[in-house]
Amino acid sequence: MPLYEHVFLARQDVTSQQVETMVETYKGVIEAGGGTIEKIESWGVKSLAYRIKKNRKAHFTLLNISAPPAALAEMERQMQISEDVLRFMTVRVEQLEAEPSAMMQKRDRDDRKDRDRGDRPRRRDDDFGGGFGGDRDRGDRGDRGDRGERPERSFGGEN
Repeated sequence: MPLYEHVFLARQDVTSQQVETMVETYKGVIEAGGGTIEKIESWGVKSLAYRIKKNRKAHFTLLNISAPPAALAEMERQMQISEDVLRFMTVRVEQLEAEPSAMMQKRDRDDRKDRDRGDRPRRRDDDFGGGFGGDRDRGDRGDRGDRGERPERSFGGEN
């Protein structure tokens, strides 16, 4: 049976219990079509990159699905009808991941040592907090050539 990763976004004003009810409904559709849902991850409410249907945030949920294409098509059809589902995306994969997704893994602060400000090289103008170059010498700009006189510009009909 084909394997899929499916993510859907539910409106921010629905409760977590309503999202769980939606997941159970879609799980029933998949199981009625002869498939199974291997893993369910609720990623919680997250900010969206841009507004979708006047929503700035959404409940994100991941489903790992093993199902025939007809069952998946029926679940997607029901999601299109639902007003609570803002967006969804299904990707066919070769193998389902058993461990938690990247969104669920706890980030370690230790792997961010390269961002420690103590290791960065100091700039010369950091000594006095200048920040804009202060007394830096720009060097010789070279000869700018003969500019000569510029003709006067006229604006309007007079010359």
